[in-house]
Amino acid sequence: MHLSAIWLITLLSAVIVHAKTHTFNFTAGWVTANPDGLNEKRMIGFNGEWPVPDIHVNKGDRVEVYLTNGIDEGIDTSLHFHGLFHNTSVGNQNQMDGPTMVTQCPILFGQTYLYNFTVDGQVGTYWYHAHSGAQYGDGMRGAFIIHDENEPFHYDKEMVIQLSDLYRQPYYEVNAAFLSRYNPTGAEPIPQNMLFNNTLNATLDFKPGETYLLRFINSGLFVSHYIALESHELTIVEVDGIYVKPNVTQLLYVATGQRVSVLVKAKETDPGRNFALMQIIDESMLDVTPPELVLNWTHQIAYSRNYPKPKPIDVGNLDDAAEEFYLSPLDGRELYDDYDLQIVLDVRMKNLGDGVKYAFFNNVTYVEPKVPTLTTVLTSGKLSTDPRIYGDNINAYVLGKNEIVEIVLNNYDPGKHPFHLHGHNFQVVQKSPGFHEDENYPEEDQDKMTVPYNESAPLMDFPQHPVVRDTVQLEANGHVVLRFKANNPGVWFFHCHVDWHLTQGLAAVFVEDPETLQAREELGDNYKQICSSCGIKNKGNAAGHSNDWFNLDGLTRQPLPLPGGFTAKGYVAFMACTLAALWGVYTISSYGLSETIQDDKQVFESLRKALNVEDTLT
Repeated sequence: MHLSAIWLITLLSAVIVHAKTHTFNFTAGWVTANPDGLNEKRMIGFNGEWPVPDIHVNKGDRVEVYLTNGIDEGIDTSLHFHGLFHNTSVGNQNQMDGPTMVTQCPILFGQTYLYNFTVDGQVGTYWYHAHSGAQYGDGMRGAFIIHDENEPFHYDKEMVIQLSDLYRQPYYEVNAAFLSRYNPTGAEPIPQNMLFNNTLNATLDFKPGETYLLRFINSGLFVSHYIALESHELTIVEVDGIYVKPNVTQLLYVATGQRVSVLVKAKETDPGRNFALMQIIDESMLDVTPPELVLNWTHQIAYSRNYPKPKPIDVGNLDDAAEEFYLSPLDGRELYDDYDLQIVLDVRMKNLGDGVKYAFFNNVTYVEPKVPTLTTVLTSGKLSTDPRIYGDNINAYVLGKNEIVEIVLNNYDPGKHPFHLHGHNFQVVQKSPGFHEDENYPEEDQDKMTVPYNESAPLMDFPQHPVVRDTVQLEANGHVVLRFKANNPGVWFFHCHVDWHLTQGLAAVFVEDPETLQAREELGDNYKQICSSCGIKNKGNAAGHSNDWFNLDGLTRQPLPLPGGFTAKGYVAFMACTLAALWGVYTISSYGLSETIQDDKQVFESLRKALNVEDTLT
């Protein structure tokens, strides 16, 4: 036998011997917990326990997750492994990605779905979470770490740290109040607290002379977090599973969905004290800051549990946080020098005729199709390359094989948006700063503050070695430009990872090289079974029709536009006038039928509460 053949067999044998299969049987269900130590709340745990476990595997390992929905009758679920490519060259991998009605049907109560994949070719920090509405905000989320025996840096110990926000009410109640005509301005729900590894007042134990790898994951629904360590430097070495050239900073910024790993060198000798680890909410993302909301928490780096807890520190100017745009991949991969396809997506928020404020790409707000888009791809034959069969309600784009795709995001909104791409990471080619609201502009003209991308006159030079990641922050009224290669055939979701914005419809679907996907993948029995249990067809276009693939009758679409002249402020005024009128009628009738004088304020407040709009006019 030829020497090279012997070497190849030996290498493959070594890989097979060292690769391991990790099998998990998870039943999701409610668990009573007290995450912040202040109030009990029902969280979604696995097998009666919360928090759900972090998953640690090695590069090349296989993962089998049997997920059974035991949450509640009427509540569906699914799992997404955030940042994993699910390379479709190795089998039915697109069906493992998780977003409901994109790559699978929802898992109904009592049903089980198997997520079965190999983590080959990727290493670093990822996480997994429910991908059905804003469900993971109630705790159905955990770290997913792929260890690499060839890591390009040394450390003595690693620590995985989830940053998240906490809402007292269950996610479905919060979301119902948010997507309501009684919230016409679209103000995002403000969390009641934030968490650090699913708790508060956390302690990280350090030993003198050791080096620590801290893996930060923002697994929250909404707010970004700043992180600072007193008297210790943070050396960024990985973002979103990509090793970067070491970058030393004093302050981190982690948006929802993002991961940032840093090396921290402990003091060489016992310092005789502990140090503050500051976690700070990005207050600029809040429409209103309630007086009871704690914006920064002080955790501690402890050299001894016997030392006093440290006092909070002033982290200085928050604008000094490390900027992701200026990081570079360690492997030196170069900028894709041109694109084959450019997709320009203008982000806007506006009210439709039902009074609810929705989120839009190019005036289309994402509305789920009648069958998962993956079903349509795999059952449509030669029509799979025709975007019409995917409907006009999901922002569907068909990508050609190995095309270099450029995504241009222009933010006609004063809010920040961390955008996440499934199935890929991307190069960040341009990223503008934020351009904030001007009080001189009326609300309906606020988008005039936006600075859209000008291809002929970019704001900054194109980087030769741009940062590569899978989640990027789009700044207020600014723009960002991304590039990736369409080399992973599949149906891939692209959406804002502020999950409230996703529920508002801020999403698109990339149907990538569908003909190759058809040759590689077919609908699995488990996939078809959970769809059948939902009454969802396993063949057809976006509306579920397979006799005429261009017939979209019955497709759910966004509500009709507002009547001319109506604005969010108009709805607020309308609500206020309605309340005032009802209050007047109530007061008159009360005065006429009672011998006692009514307390006007009490009556008005009672009426507001009865109408369940006590928080809508603030």
